[in-house]
Amino acid sequence: YGFYTGFDSDNSSGDFSEANHKVAEMLDLDPHQSNRTGKHNRETEIQENGIKRHRTSLPAPMFSRSDFSVWSILKKCIGLELSKITMPIVFNEPLSFLQRITEYMEHIYLINKACSHADPLERMQAVAAFAVSAVASQWERTGKPFNPLLGETYELTREDLGFRFISEQVSHHPPISAFYSEGLNKDFIFHGSIYPKLKFWGKSIEAEPRGTITLELLKYNEAYTWTNPTCCVHNVIIGKLWLEQYGTVEIVNHSTGDKCVLNFKPCGLFGKELHRVEGYIQDKNRKKLCVIYGKWTECLWCTDPTTYETYKKNEKRGGEQKKLKP
Repeated sequence: YGFYTGFDSDNSSGDFSEANHKVAEMLDLDPHQSNRTGKHNRETEIQENGIKRHRTSLPAPMFSRSDFSVWSILKKCIGLELSKITMPIVFNEPLSFLQRITEYMEHIYLINKACSHADPLERMQAVAAFAVSAVASQWERTGKPFNPLLGETYELTREDLGFRFISEQVSHHPPISAFYSEGLNKDFIFHGSIYPKLKFWGKSIEAEPRGTITLELLKYNEAYTWTNPTCCVHNVIIGKLWLEQYGTVEIVNHSTGDKCVLNFKPCGLFGKELHRVEGYIQDKNRKKLCVIYGKWTECLWCTDPTTYETYKKNEKRGGEQKKLKP
C-alpha cells in the first residue's frame, strides 16, 4: 500500500443456544485430538519465549450468521449507542480490539520510507499513505472485535519488522483503548487513543472514531497528528454486508505547518465514489503542493495540482480520457 512515484431480546435466547452448540462443534476443544492436523500443534509448541515465529492464521474459522434472526436482536436498538449494549457473540470476530489495533502496523514500511526522506513533502506523502493504510485492513472486515476488559493489555514485538507495540484498555465507559509503539532503532514513536462511538441506524452500523493518533519522526523532530474517518457497515439486517469509510481526515505536521487534507468519499447512489480518496497537501501558507487521489482499498497516487485540475475539467466535459501521470 502506498504511492507510485449482546443486545437484550426476548426471542434471542434459543437462537444463541443453537448457535453456541454449532460453534462448539466447529472448535477442536480437545488438545489430544489436535494432532489430526498437526499445524495448530506445531504453532503452539514454538510459541515460547525467545522463539520468533508468528502464526499466520487463526485457530478457528468464522461461523455463519445465517442461522438466526438478526432483526429479532437489533429491532430494539435503533438510534442507540451500541457501546452500552451487550452484543451477541455472533457479531464478533476472534480478536480483541487491542489486537485489532496492531494492524495499524501492517504497512510499517511507509514509516520507514518517511524516515528516509530528507524532503518534508515526501515525508508527508509517506505519512499520508500510512494513515490511509491503517484503515485499509478493515476492508471486508464486517465482524466486531471483542471488547477488552478495563486494564487489559496486549503486546506485540516484531524484530523482523523493527517495532514493538503495546495497547491497553484505559476506560470502560466510554470504552477507550490507548496504544504506544516505537521503532527498535529509535527512529519513530507512534501512539494514540481510540474511542469508537457506535450507532445502529436500522440497516447499518456506524462507527465514528474519536481520539487523536500521533506519529513522531525522531530524526526530524516532527510530530504528525490525525483522526481516522467514519466507518459504516451496511446491510446488517438482510443482504450482503459491505463496508465504507467516509469523512475528512486532516494530517498536520506540527513542526513545519504542512497539512494533508484527505476526503474519504461516501459511495453515493450508484456506487461511483466507493472507496475513493481525494485530497491535497498544503504548506503553512495554504499553498497546494500536490494532489493525492486513489482508493483506500488499493493504492494512492500523487501528482501536481495543475495536472490534476486539468484532468478533472476534461473529465467533466466528457472528453477523451488520458491516463493521468502520477
